[in-house]
Amino acid sequence: MAGSTLKIENLHVEIDGSEIIKGLDLEINGGEIHAIMGPNGTGKSTLASAIMGHPRYDITKGSVYLDGKDVLEMEVDERAHAGMFLAMQYPSEISGVTNSDFMRSAINANREEGDEISLMKFIRKMDNKMDELEIDQSFAQRYLNEGFSGGEKKRNEILQLLMLEPRLAILDEIDSGLDIDALKVVSKGINSVKGPEFGCLIITHYQRLLNYITPDKVHVMMQGRVVKSGGAELAERLENEGYDWIKAELGIEDEKVGEEA
Repeated sequence: MAGSTLKIENLHVEIDGSEIIKGLDLEINGGEIHAIMGPNGTGKSTLASAIMGHPRYDITKGSVYLDGKDVLEMEVDERAHAGMFLAMQYPSEISGVTNSDFMRSAINANREEGDEISLMKFIRKMDNKMDELEIDQSFAQRYLNEGFSGGEKKRNEILQLLMLEPRLAILDEIDSGLDIDALKVVSKGINSVKGPEFGCLIITHYQRLLNYITPDKVHVMMQGRVVKSGGAELAERLENEGYDWIKAELGIEDEKVGEEA
């Protein structure tokens, strides 16, 4: 892919008049997997929601471009049509809508009229992807996330990723609540879509996910901005030593830990 998949410059984001993101810069090139780590309340989930256009988050300054196109000028559905995907930290439950119907509608929403995916092609694809993720075939007819365990919801998010084949995926704590077996399966699914035209941003608290998905870059987020970047070895050091050494190195005072922003 020519150029960068995602380019964020000097991003500032407010929630209810309180600034959470305070001048964040980030660039993800096609074919790269990036990870963002940081203490609670530093704005990691706010970043994901703001990029995808959640109305609660007010972008007051800065720019976000996807393949040279201005993301901030797009409506939420236009961002999805452009190839952006968000696996949410807390996926919503939708009663009355089956997984199968939801995913087929989502696929067809990104296709031209008259070029909708055929029912048989869709069924074959979904069956294959559920097998890859070791998901029981009954999931197809269950209502979207209704009655799902935390781990089932996260596998279902990755199933959506494999079905929709986006250009850019933002995975917000996709490893939360997963046991080691489920973590391996989810990681395998993410690794299977890696390629030159796919960029991925993983938001995580734990290095354990990165034992199975090797990031090209790891970023540490504090006080609403990226304060340090490095390779996979940075995540290993954070796992072993925590964040105090970064705070000391940069002269950052302890942040108030509250609801994850």
